[in-house]
Amino acid sequence: MTDLSAPRGQHHDVIIVGGGQSGLSMAYCLKRRGISCLVLEQHRIAHAWREERWDTFCLVTPNWQCTLPGFPYAGGDPKGFMQKDAIIRYVEDYARFVDAEVLEGVAVTSLRRLGGHFEVVGTTGEFSAQQVVVATGAYHEGEIPPLSAGFPATMVQIHSSSYRNSGQLPEGAVLVVGSGQSGCQIAEDLHLAGRKVHLATGSAPRTPRRYRGRDVVEWLDQMGYYDMPIDEHPLRERVRAKANHYVTGRDGGRDIDLRRFALEGMELYGRLLGVNGSVLRFRDDLRQNLDQADAVAQSIKATIDRFIDSSGIEAPEEAPYLAPWQPSSVSGEVDMERAGITSVIWSMGFRTDFSWVDIPVFDGRGYPAHQRGVTPTPGLYFLGLPWLYTWGSGRFSGVAADAEYLAAQIDAARGAVAGAPAQSMNELALGS
Repeated sequence: MTDLSAPRGQHHDVIIVGGGQSGLSMAYCLKRRGISCLVLEQHRIAHAWREERWDTFCLVTPNWQCTLPGFPYAGGDPKGFMQKDAIIRYVEDYARFVDAEVLEGVAVTSLRRLGGHFEVVGTTGEFSAQQVVVATGAYHEGEIPPLSAGFPATMVQIHSSSYRNSGQLPEGAVLVVGSGQSGCQIAEDLHLAGRKVHLATGSAPRTPRRYRGRDVVEWLDQMGYYDMPIDEHPLRERVRAKANHYVTGRDGGRDIDLRRFALEGMELYGRLLGVNGSVLRFRDDLRQNLDQADAVAQSIKATIDRFIDSSGIEAPEEAPYLAPWQPSSVSGEVDMERAGITSVIWSMGFRTDFSWVDIPVFDGRGYPAHQRGVTPTPGLYFLGLPWLYTWGSGRFSGVAADAEYLAAQIDAARGAVAGAPAQSMNELALGS
């Protein structure tokens, strides 16, 4: 009789699903411990940076924060912001540096636990492993709301991940929905290209680029913000659902001030509520959205002020921000035909899709239960999720610490006896 619980296909000590910066970081940390692994990448190395970013995309964090394990930024502009092509080269160079066994073009369609091992089914065949690290991040499917179906059939609609430049859109004005990092930067890109932009805002906060003589990231780093674990953050796990602060590294880095865009001709609105024929309806909350974003920026400045004072640091004073524009009382409706709007860019974030993971480790929202990437299922780990443990967990700046932590857990779990009681395995995996 065939033993269905026996490993099938290629068997490996560790399989890493995802060959982005997180998966490659994991492979590097495992190799340093002498642990063999296989990396399965659905597309090709640096796919998301290459295929899901616009042409003028650049980092919003300075280059010195690019600290993949064993491979810190070594260029000549540590305080600059890498542009798209340089980011792709950085990741590709890292892949060559790590020199892990990577299979590109392999999409994992199923992951389940069978007996003392994991079965991994990919588009090119079956694999098995003693331990598995899911390093696919959290940004899997672009979020486009149901109300998009109400737009005229002639309207061109794309998700922000499909935007490349203004030339790909038909002539006419562009509606950008969402004022998070991507939405604001795309709105700016279109605005600078001379396109008429209509921006539907949300509750995303903003941050100043520089303050009192330094990039704000330098201040926050010195204050230890980026090392703060999630269980010490005032919002705890709720911070994972918060929108990123909008700012840009474009042209050497600057604030994104939507009020200044309005002075220059960009049309700003509150949250998009719906569409009826050619008429858009917006919530009357633009002033609130702008004021809240400014309040967050001011609170960051105030925190830096307190740190400067308490630390006795000499830093130049800076005049307080004065809003250069205020929204007037306008109608919450806009006729797209009269406004000349011919295209829509949806910038409302992404959904996670772990439907291929057939292991009960998810909460009601589809988010994996874990402690710093270690799940209740022995041998299953997650890496590269936003705020997995710190602010930098899903970024170039913080993935190294998380990968090294998981490598230690994987190394320790290798000594576990196959078939040990689940509780003892959990304790071992969690480092208890």
